[in-house]
Amino acid sequence: MDKSALYTGGGDKGMTSLVGGQRVSKTDQRIESYGTIDELNSFIGLLITELKDRRDSETLLFVQHKLFTIGSYLATDQEEKEFKVESGISAENIQRIEKEIDRLDGDVPKLRKFVLPGGCPSAALAHVCRTVCRRAERQIYRLAATATVEEPVLIFINRLSDYLFIMGRHECYINQKDEIVWDNTCI
Repeated sequence: MDKSALYTGGGDKGMTSLVGGQRVSKTDQRIESYGTIDELNSFIGLLITELKDRRDSETLLFVQHKLFTIGSYLATDQEEKEFKVESGISAENIQRIEKEIDRLDGDVPKLRKFVLPGGCPSAALAHVCRTVCRRAERQIYRLAATATVEEPVLIFINRLSDYLFIMGRHECYINQKDEIVWDNTCI
Protein backbone atom coordinates (compact mmCIF):
# COMPACT_ATOMS: atom_id res chain seq x y z
CA MET A 1 0.00 0.00 0.00
CA ASP A 2 1.33 3.41 -0.93
CA LYS A 3 1.72 5.98 1.80
CA SER A 4 -0.60 8.98 1.71
CA ALA A 5 0.79 12.36 0.79
CA LEU A 6 0.83 14.34 4.02
CA TYR A 7 1.94 17.47 2.23
CA THR A 8 0.63 18.67 -1.08
CA GLY A 9 1.69 22.30 -1.14
CA GLY A 10 -1.93 23.29 -1.74
CA GLY A 11 -2.11 25.38 1.42
CA ASP A 12 1.21 27.15 1.06
CA LYS A 13 -0.43 30.39 0.00
CA GLY A 14 -2.96 30.59 2.83
CA MET A 15 -5.84 28.73 1.19
CA THR A 16 -7.41 25.38 2.08
CA SER A 17 -10.26 23.20 0.84
CA LEU A 18 -13.61 22.59 2.46
CA VAL A 19 -15.49 19.31 2.13
CA GLY A 20 -16.67 19.42 -1.46
CA GLY A 21 -13.50 21.08 -2.75
CA GLN A 22 -14.33 24.78 -2.36
CA ARG A 23 -11.13 26.78 -1.65
CA VAL A 24 -11.23 29.34 1.16
CA SER A 25 -8.75 31.37 3.16
CA LYS A 26 -7.25 29.65 6.18
CA THR A 27 -8.64 32.59 8.17
CA ASP A 28 -12.21 31.92 7.02
CA GLN A 29 -14.70 31.71 9.90
CA ARG A 30 -15.60 28.17 8.91
CA ILE A 31 -11.92 27.16 9.28
CA GLU A 32 -11.72 28.95 12.65
CA SER A 33 -14.80 27.05 13.80
CA TYR A 34 -13.77 23.53 12.91
CA GLY A 35 -10.13 24.23 13.79
CA THR A 36 -11.18 25.11 17.33
CA ILE A 37 -13.29 21.94 17.47
CA ASP A 38 -10.18 19.99 16.45
CA GLU A 39 -8.16 21.73 19.17
CA LEU A 40 -10.84 20.87 21.73
CA ASN A 41 -10.84 17.26 20.58
CA SER A 42 -7.06 17.10 21.09
CA PHE A 43 -7.28 18.51 24.61
CA ILE A 44 -10.06 16.04 25.44
CA GLY A 45 -7.75 13.24 24.31
CA LEU A 46 -5.17 14.55 26.77
CA LEU A 47 -7.78 14.79 29.53
CA ILE A 48 -8.78 11.16 28.98
CA THR A 49 -5.20 10.10 29.76
CA GLU A 50 -5.53 11.67 33.23
CA LEU A 51 -8.89 10.14 34.19
CA LYS A 52 -9.27 7.18 36.54
CA ASP A 53 -13.02 6.65 36.11
CA ARG A 54 -13.80 4.41 33.12
CA ARG A 55 -17.29 5.83 32.69
CA ASP A 56 -15.92 9.36 32.33
CA SER A 57 -13.32 8.14 29.82
CA GLU A 58 -16.02 6.37 27.81
CA THR A 59 -18.20 9.48 27.83
CA LEU A 60 -15.31 11.60 26.60
CA LEU A 61 -14.48 9.08 23.86
CA PHE A 62 -18.13 9.37 22.76
CA VAL A 63 -17.67 13.17 22.82
CA GLN A 64 -14.54 12.91 20.68
CA HIS A 65 -16.46 11.02 18.00
CA LYS A 66 -19.26 13.60 18.10
CA LEU A 67 -16.75 16.45 17.86
CA PHE A 68 -15.26 14.82 14.76
CA THR A 69 -18.76 14.72 13.27
CA ILE A 70 -19.26 18.40 14.16
CA GLY A 71 -15.89 19.28 12.62
CA SER A 72 -16.87 17.51 9.39
CA TYR A 73 -20.19 19.30 9.41
CA LEU A 74 -18.55 22.69 9.93
CA ALA A 75 -16.03 21.94 7.16
CA THR A 76 -18.93 21.56 4.72
CA ASP A 77 -20.37 24.66 3.06
CA GLN A 78 -24.08 23.81 3.08
CA GLU A 79 -24.63 25.93 -0.03
CA GLU A 80 -22.17 23.76 -1.96
CA LYS A 81 -22.73 20.29 -0.45
CA GLU A 82 -25.43 19.08 1.94
CA PHE A 83 -24.45 17.50 5.28
CA LYS A 84 -27.26 17.05 7.78
CA VAL A 85 -25.81 17.07 11.27
CA GLU A 86 -28.86 15.29 12.72
CA SER A 87 -27.36 12.06 11.43
CA GLY A 88 -24.45 12.65 13.80
CA ILE A 89 -25.81 14.85 16.61
CA SER A 90 -29.20 13.88 17.96
CA ALA A 91 -31.42 14.87 20.87
CA GLU A 92 -30.36 11.59 22.51
CA ASN A 93 -26.69 12.63 22.26
CA ILE A 94 -27.48 15.90 24.02
CA GLN A 95 -29.51 14.05 26.67
CA ARG A 96 -26.57 11.72 27.28
CA ILE A 97 -24.38 14.71 28.13
CA GLU A 98 -27.12 16.17 30.35
CA LYS A 99 -27.42 12.87 32.27
CA GLU A 100 -23.68 12.84 32.84
CA ILE A 101 -23.81 16.45 34.08
CA ASP A 102 -26.53 15.46 36.55
CA ARG A 103 -24.58 12.38 37.68
CA LEU A 104 -21.37 14.30 38.36
CA ASP A 105 -23.19 17.25 39.92
CA GLY A 106 -24.97 14.87 42.31
CA ASP A 107 -21.62 13.91 43.87
CA VAL A 108 -20.01 17.30 44.45
CA PRO A 109 -20.85 19.86 47.13
CA LYS A 110 -23.17 22.69 46.20
CA LEU A 111 -21.39 25.50 44.39
CA ARG A 112 -21.15 28.52 46.69
CA LYS A 113 -18.23 30.47 45.20
CA PHE A 114 -16.58 30.94 41.84
CA VAL A 115 -14.19 28.08 41.07
CA LEU A 116 -10.76 28.74 39.60
CA PRO A 117 -9.12 26.17 37.30
CA GLY A 118 -6.83 23.75 39.10
CA GLY A 119 -6.83 21.56 42.17
CA CYS A 120 -5.38 18.49 40.44
CA PRO A 121 -4.08 17.77 36.92
CA SER A 122 -7.31 16.21 35.62
CA ALA A 123 -9.43 19.08 36.99
CA ALA A 124 -7.09 21.65 35.46
CA LEU A 125 -7.27 19.86 32.08
CA ALA A 126 -11.07 19.70 32.28
CA HIS A 127 -11.07 23.48 32.73
CA VAL A 128 -8.71 23.93 29.76
CA CYS A 129 -11.15 21.84 27.71
CA ARG A 130 -14.06 23.93 29.01
CA THR A 131 -12.45 27.21 27.95
CA VAL A 132 -11.54 25.86 24.50
CA CYS A 133 -15.12 24.57 24.20
CA ARG A 134 -16.46 28.05 25.02
CA ARG A 135 -14.18 29.55 22.37
CA ALA A 136 -15.40 26.97 19.86
CA GLU A 137 -18.96 27.93 20.73
CA ARG A 138 -18.20 31.62 20.09
CA GLN A 139 -16.52 30.75 16.78
CA ILE A 140 -19.51 28.67 15.70
CA TYR A 141 -21.93 31.48 16.59
CA ARG A 142 -19.82 33.85 14.47
CA LEU A 143 -20.15 31.38 11.61
CA ALA A 144 -23.90 31.09 12.23
CA ALA A 145 -24.23 34.84 11.66
CA THR A 146 -23.38 34.33 7.98
CA ALA A 147 -23.99 30.62 7.28
CA THR A 148 -26.39 27.86 8.25
CA VAL A 149 -25.50 26.07 11.47
CA GLU A 150 -28.05 23.58 12.70
CA GLU A 151 -29.29 23.94 16.27
CA PRO A 152 -28.11 20.51 17.54
CA VAL A 153 -24.50 21.63 17.02
CA LEU A 154 -24.97 24.74 19.13
CA ILE A 155 -26.82 22.90 21.88
CA PHE A 156 -24.31 20.04 22.02
CA ILE A 157 -21.34 22.41 22.34
CA ASN A 158 -23.10 24.46 25.01
CA ARG A 159 -23.91 21.34 27.08
CA LEU A 160 -20.39 20.04 26.58
CA SER A 161 -18.87 23.13 28.21
CA ASP A 162 -21.18 22.62 31.20
CA TYR A 163 -20.14 18.98 31.37
CA LEU A 164 -16.45 19.91 31.30
CA PHE A 165 -17.01 22.43 34.12
CA ILE A 166 -18.68 19.89 36.39
CA MET A 167 -16.06 17.31 35.42
CA GLY A 168 -13.37 19.68 36.71
CA ARG A 169 -15.22 19.98 40.00
CA HIS A 170 -15.83 16.24 40.16
CA GLU A 171 -12.18 15.42 39.50
CA CYS A 172 -11.15 17.47 42.55
CA TYR A 173 -13.83 15.69 44.56
CA ILE A 174 -12.87 12.11 43.62
CA ASN A 175 -9.15 12.84 43.92
CA GLN A 176 -9.76 14.36 47.38
CA LYS A 177 -8.25 17.69 46.38
CA ASP A 178 -9.59 21.06 47.39
CA GLU A 179 -11.15 23.15 44.69
CA ILE A 180 -9.55 26.52 44.25
CA VAL A 181 -12.14 29.20 44.86
CA TRP A 182 -11.91 32.85 43.96
CA ASP A 183 -10.80 35.04 46.83
CA ASN A 184 -12.78 38.21 46.20
CA THR A 185 -10.81 40.02 48.90
CA CYS A 186 -7.80 40.12 46.54
CA ILE A 187 -9.21 43.06 44.59
